[in-house]
Amino acid sequence: MDNFIKGLTGIRRIHLMGIGGAGMSGLALLLAELGFEVSGCDMIHTSYVDKVLKEEIAVVLGHGRGHMDKFLPDLLVYSSAIPDDNEEIRAAQEKGISVAKRGEVLSWIFDSRFGIGIAGTHGKTTTSSMIALILEQAGLHPTLAIGGELCDIGVNAKLGDGKYMVAELDESDGSFEKFHPDIAVVTNADWDHVNHYPTFDSVIDAFTRFTSNPKDDGLLVLCAEDAGLGKIMAKGPLPKKAITYGWGAGWTWGAFNVRHNHGGGVFFSLAHEGVHVDEIELSVSGDHNVLNALAACAVAHYIGIPFPMIKKTLREFKGAKRRLQHMGCVNGIEVYDDYGHHPREIAATLGAVSRMFPEKRIHVAFQPHRYTRTQALYREFASVLSAADTVILLPVYQADEEPIAGVSSALIEDHLEKQSGVESVLCSSFEEAASELERRSEPGDLILTIGAGDISNVGELFIEKIRSEVVHA
Repeated sequence: MDNFIKGLTGIRRIHLMGIGGAGMSGLALLLAELGFEVSGCDMIHTSYVDKVLKEEIAVVLGHGRGHMDKFLPDLLVYSSAIPDDNEEIRAAQEKGISVAKRGEVLSWIFDSRFGIGIAGTHGKTTTSSMIALILEQAGLHPTLAIGGELCDIGVNAKLGDGKYMVAELDESDGSFEKFHPDIAVVTNADWDHVNHYPTFDSVIDAFTRFTSNPKDDGLLVLCAEDAGLGKIMAKGPLPKKAITYGWGAGWTWGAFNVRHNHGGGVFFSLAHEGVHVDEIELSVSGDHNVLNALAACAVAHYIGIPFPMIKKTLREFKGAKRRLQHMGCVNGIEVYDDYGHHPREIAATLGAVSRMFPEKRIHVAFQPHRYTRTQALYREFASVLSAADTVILLPVYQADEEPIAGVSSALIEDHLEKQSGVESVLCSSFEEAASELERRSEPGDLILTIGAGDISNVGELFIEKIRSEVVHA
């Protein structure tokens, strides 16, 4: 067991509430690999629960005071989705058991290593995955804690025996401010998680504070194209050494002559300090992934990885699950799934799809994520969804929120009808959405399911439905 991690000295048993989430399951796996006795609980059984069960981590469904007596933890860790007054947390406090949030515990592990932290409202998972794979392929055996599962490595967290740790830093609850990276990448700063950040200025303030967090000799890697980061850089000299990336040759790292491939992938010319370096090929698509690749180049080059290795790994990188993931092709209809849940993310995904298949009609099934986000951004959602040919709207995925009176997917539909001629329909279930997609699509079309909840089930149902009808025809 690693007893040299600040905050975990003297701890033997750790219980995690919310272990079925991507972030908490990853932390559970890391803690188990470090030698701690780990248990957990969650309200529902997810695919991530299956992953921790495979590692013989004890998991129970539901939350309850009795878990403290059952597992006898020295430390209770809980996700930001769980309210502070939960009865299980209160029971731990009454028994004198230490209590901490996920971000705090992860920061203890991260700060004990050479930490490469990726922050930003969008693009964190893919950028973290690119960097992680480059380090892995270079034989550096990094420790990983990423919010999505890497298609290339097959996990979202693992303990490596090298000195580096690559972690996706979550701004949704402000926990990213607890980390002190050796290299801090910031992909962008946009208004999201409106339950925590009431205004865009509050987001900018949080990211401004984060730019002071790298260690004394640490490095900032910033996307110079982002308007939010532009506000931060315009305030005056940054507190840490910084390098930038963006379009053209005017930044530390730049991309120009970008060419999108039909069917997927993109080529671009890479410049470093204004000098052309090489031609880069990506298997993943979209302008946003070109920017993500620039950030990965900057980090890998800084720590001394040979450029041929960087280029080769970026070409082979397949992406993270649920990031424009190809689900299948049935009856000549392509089906893709994406995690995007913010207007800017949806716009990037639709832009990538339209460049991949400019000739195809695009049918989008969208599931808004959280009532607060829907209330704040329904006009923007309608605006970006108008780029599709058909929009199927599912009920809001509430996550840990209570419903808000008058807030539903109908807000988006009403605005779509008023602002564009795009055909849209409200569906109350996945089955209804799959049937609507079947009715409206034909060979040569493309279906995109998008959202941070369980919307991917719609694409799976559609594929199963079509295949079943073909078999029984």
